[in-house]
Amino acid sequence: MPKVSIDKPVADFELPATGNKIVKLSEFKGQNVVLYFYPKDNTTGCSLEAGAFRDHQMKFKRLNTVIVGVSRDNLKSHENFRRKYAFKFDLLSDEKQAVCKLFGVMKIKSMYGRKFLGIERSTFLIDAKGVLRREWRKVVVKGHVDEVLKAVKALN
Repeated sequence: MPKVSIDKPVADFELPATGNKIVKLSEFKGQNVVLYFYPKDNTTGCSLEAGAFRDHQMKFKRLNTVIVGVSRDNLKSHENFRRKYAFKFDLLSDEKQAVCKLFGVMKIKSMYGRKFLGIERSTFLIDAKGVLRREWRKVVVKGHVDEVLKAVKALN
């Protein structure tokens, strides 16, 4: 499956999600989708980012936009993370990294001198027709959700 690119349709995919369901990208046709990839449940940066999306969720909803988070964590971890912070949007589990690879978010990272493969914090804006319109890579959490919201407003 080729990687995504701006102004091209995103290939349909499906992943297990919180709420004991399977989510397919094609289910969101007719709505914009903010698809954000984050490294790990219950870490400081990931909790702040998800909390910012939660706090602005109604603004996105009024703009016909759904929010979906993706990481490699399992569903049990996602359910605990979602419950702890009262997220109302779905978290998708990509343990096999298929969707992470589709979006090109798997990168070599380094922590304490140790190199490992992990998710680079990234966000993608897919329009109501399923076309990728914007991408943010190497996301800095502070102010990011406001920037994404501004881009969604520009779409509408």
